[in-house]
Amino acid sequence: MNFRSYHVPYVVSEQYNKRVVYFSMEFAIHQPLKIYSGGLGFLAGSHLRSAYELRQNMVGIGILWKYGYYDQTRNQDQTLQPAWMEKIYSFLEDTGIKFQIIIHDHPVWVKALYLNPETFKSAPLFLLTTDLPENDYVSQTISHRLYDANVSTKIAQFMLLGIGGAKLMDELGFNPDVYHLNEAHGVSAAFYLMNKFKSVEKVKEHLVFTTHTPEEAGNEKHDIYLCQKMSYFCGISIDEVRRLTGITDDLFNHSLAALRFARKANGVSRLHGEVSRKMWSHYSGICEIIHITNAQNWRYWADKQLYKAMEEGNDLAFDDRKNYLKKRAFEIVADQTGKLFDSNALTIVWARRFAGYKRADFLTQDLVRFEKLINSIDKPVQFIWAGKPYPVDYPAISQFNNLVHLSKNYKNVAVLIGYELTLSKRLKQAADVWLNNPRVPREASGTSGMTAAMNGAVNFSTDDGWIPEFVNHGNNGFVVPKADYENLSVHDQDNYDLNKMYEILEQQIVPLYYKNFETWRQIMKNGMRDVRFQFDSNRMAHEYYDLMYK
Repeated sequence: MNFRSYHVPYVVSEQYNKRVVYFSMEFAIHQPLKIYSGGLGFLAGSHLRSAYELRQNMVGIGILWKYGYYDQTRNQDQTLQPAWMEKIYSFLEDTGIKFQIIIHDHPVWVKALYLNPETFKSAPLFLLTTDLPENDYVSQTISHRLYDANVSTKIAQFMLLGIGGAKLMDELGFNPDVYHLNEAHGVSAAFYLMNKFKSVEKVKEHLVFTTHTPEEAGNEKHDIYLCQKMSYFCGISIDEVRRLTGITDDLFNHSLAALRFARKANGVSRLHGEVSRKMWSHYSGICEIIHITNAQNWRYWADKQLYKAMEEGNDLAFDDRKNYLKKRAFEIVADQTGKLFDSNALTIVWARRFAGYKRADFLTQDLVRFEKLINSIDKPVQFIWAGKPYPVDYPAISQFNNLVHLSKNYKNVAVLIGYELTLSKRLKQAADVWLNNPRVPREASGTSGMTAAMNGAVNFSTDDGWIPEFVNHGNNGFVVPKADYENLSVHDQDNYDLNKMYEILEQQIVPLYYKNFETWRQIMKNGMRDVRFQFDSNRMAHEYYDLMYK
């Protein structure tokens, strides 16, 4: 293949013929390619899969992380031990393209590798690396660890994605009509494009931005002088940067810059769109913010046999399949923890990235009620936790480790390691109830519940992110009714949510599963049906072309 005059190697559908490049720090496309940490990657992976299915004229730009995010291993006492092992990928193609970008007034060599669309059935993906013998060691480390904890390294990573990705487009001769930033990590591309197009208006014509952060504090900010020292602004003076971005203080706010350089931006759920418009309303000169609700790729995630049994109205086959999926997943539980779970018992799973606001250990905060649930003889309940905390987020790691120690007291509570795509799928298949309890309105979207529903798990959640657009309480899932959260302290909000969650579990979910399984099965099916099209990423990938790229 000639990478010097590159075009997408499949016949592009007429309605999606605009050339788009999609920048993301992480992509979760398939288990063997470990270049993701959590939800942002899962979303980007599904987006590329749907772009391939719909034959869209899109390419992805990411980074080939030599050590991935990290490998989740255990200490002797079963607590979390992050490990960094080199990843080797024989399925990536060398494009033969090498070029330099300036980082810290110093030329750094960048090489582009290529994931062919046919390898994993995704839109073409170019992955950048600085791990080359031509570079000094510090430059090589830029593409070593996803979200490196060192501030200068992280800024360099953002530059590799943004400036490196935009320059690669010129090297390829792809000439994108649209540069789509998935989160603001790649906003340095805007400064590269300023030098290329010589006008803000021209940059705006080409740039769109997806924000994933529902609160101001969550947006990346770095010292503007450090960014300047790192050559982040592509030779543009600080005064000019201030004029272009409207940033007056000494913190460069990546999201704010993206909102001022883009012609259009979107939040990732209806609620998040509202929250974002409100959050940014007191800033001048920002672009319109719409919403396109996140989704996941049905073809990749859904259990087709479960859907087949549902469509044929064969309840026996439906129950049998779900039971088999639970049994298969419980082999992993047994292997990791030495605990034998019962495929007929109600199984509640909490599995996603560990972060404070997601409240992983929430139900264990009332141990009396928790133990009453799991010690019940006639209505037994099993719990599984899994997920990766950020390797230097010590409160989240403590939360994970506390759950590990707690689980040692019970034969029906397990904490698993290795939460990546394969385990994620298995746990969604294992779950009767997919538990999601972020503090409202901290979850921009959340997508794990979508893929859980595609595998016959019933969502039980606080009313945040995508949930208000999906859950019809008691019909296709269960939801904690919203309180007046804006006027509650964090302590009162937690108390309210915890009490409501236990009420719904004790009075509705557990009795229904054990005493009225016919209705429970119908709720499972309703969830599977309702998620099928509305939350399949083909709908989302179409909406990006329709609402953002036009």
